This record gives sequence, C-alpha cells and structure tokens, in this order.
Amino acid sequence: MRLLITGAAGNLGSRLALSLLDSPHELRLMVHNRPLPFDVGPFPRVSIVRADLEDPAGLKKVCEGVDCVVHFAGVLFAPRPETFLPRTNTGYVQKLVAAAREAGVGKFILISFPHVEGETTPARRATGGLDGNPDSVHARTRLAAEKHLFQECRRTRMTPVVLRAGMIYGRGILMIEAARWLLRRRLLAVWRRPTWNHLLAIPDFLRGLAAAIESEKANGIYNLADDEPLTLQEFLDRIADHWGYPRPRRVPEWSVFTAAACCEVFASVFGTISPLTRDFIRIGMASSVADTSRTKSELLPVLEYPTLREGVSLL
Repeated sequence: MRLLITGAAGNLGSRLALSLLDSPHELRLMVHNRPLPFDVGPFPRVSIVRADLEDPAGLKKVCEGVDCVVHFAGVLFAPRPETFLPRTNTGYVQKLVAAAREAGVGKFILISFPHVEGETTPARRATGGLDGNPDSVHARTRLAAEKHLFQECRRTRMTPVVLRAGMIYGRGILMIEAARWLLRRRLLAVWRRPTWNHLLAIPDFLRGLAAAIESEKANGIYNLADDEPLTLQEFLDRIADHWGYPRPRRVPEWSVFTAAACCEVFASVFGTISPLTRDFIRIGMASSVADTSRTKSELLPVLEYPTLREGVSLL
C-alpha cells in the first residue's frame, strides 16, 4: 500500500512512521515546519513531502497515488485553543478529506479519542456513537471532524475509519514525560474528584493502527484501549511509585484552572508554548471509558499490554 501519514514529525505520527519503515508499504511522510526526528535515507520506499493543511491545492498533489491516509496533524500546547481548534481540528480534516476524495484515496483513517462521546464510565462506556455532547472544545471539534468524514465518504469509494484511542503511555510520549518532569520536582498536582481514564500502551496503539490500515474490512469507528480502566489519580500514583517519586498532591479544581489560565496568559504575552490550557483541563476532567469489543473482534483480539501492570515496564 501507499500510505500518507500527516503529522509525521509529531509525537505519535513519528512513532507510526518508525514502526513501518521496514514494512512492505510505501510511506509518504507529510511534514510542515518541523523536521522528522529520524533519518529516512536508508529506506528507498519512504519519501518526505512538505505541505500545509491550509492549502487545498498542495494537499491534492500530496494525496495523488495514495491508497490510505492516516491523519495525525494538528496543533497542541498553544494558548486559547478555542480560537484555533475549529480551524485545526475540524477545518484541516475537511480540506484533507476533500483532497483525498478528489485524488481517489481508498481509505481515510482519522485518529480521535473516546472523549467525543462526552462523560463515560465503566458502567456507561463509550460505544462508538456520533451523538455525544462533550464539554471541551477539543472534543467538540474532533467530533465535528468525525461527522464530516463519514458524511463526505457516503456514495464514494473512500472508506472512513475513526480510531478512538485511550490515553497512550510509554517512554517518550509527551504527556508522560511532562508528568515525569513534574513529579521529579514535586510540582505535579491533580484534582481531588476521581476521573476515570482508559489507558493504552504505545505498542498496542501501533499494532491496532497497523491492523486498521491493512484490514480490507476495517470501516467505521473503533475504540482502542486496554482491559483495565482506572482513575487518573490512581494512574499518577502508580507511575510515581514506579519511578520512586512522591505521589502528586490533591488540590481543588479551581486551583488547576487557575494554573492553566496563568500558563495561557504567560504564553500569550511571551509567545511560548502553553503546556496547560483551561480547555485541556476541561477534557482531562471528563471521565472516559470505552467499549472495545468491536476492536477486539475485528482488529486486535489480544493486547500485548492488557493492563498497566504489564505496561508499566514501558515507562
């Protein structure tokens, strides 16, 4: 297959690209401003293309001759995400889907997350619906992108696939490394209210995504997560214990939002990244637990790391 991976220089896109370098697929790695974090010189079936998701004409050329698009690209860690997420989370997908359709691409895989269904728990899991009403702008704009993908693929030969992945962990994953940095300095705190979270080890994410790419029957929405949802608070306590750091302090919710607001103001004034935003906290406070039965029956029957007990060795 000829694969186009957008956001190939990003944290997850680069992981997928690296995992497929020795595969029989031809890889077209799309980057914008950031260079790839690895060398593709020894791999003749791998090419790098520079394109802007704001430019429909350039996207059409990038999509020509492609069998499958895997879309990661977006904007993270910038202040006031409500001002740009409708453009980056939804608008970028709209332009890329249009270019892919016109180029005759056979499959379009959109990377998403179960939070688009709103608050879910072990008793009421995310089932793969499109009728959610999430609070955060992150989730609302991604849900709008999902809906657009399915609408545009009707009556065409392009197959839509949405992979809603749980919270991905592993060495080198940005949020995990941020937690490590803060824990080491005793700066990490978390709100008191228990928040359910569904985890996913990076090797299982890559295996599930490879199955979605290669399966001729893959179609629609798949929830991909491990077998043991747990609260965010418990997850942070476990990784702190594993690394030998003090567990994070529990603080009132208002203090977390205040810290995020301060980060956004600082980033806006000085032009830096904003590791915390109020909307990021909003989506983080939403419990998210997914029903993974369809993924297990069609894509990934057995996980290599079914729970954090096995996966903690990856940290």
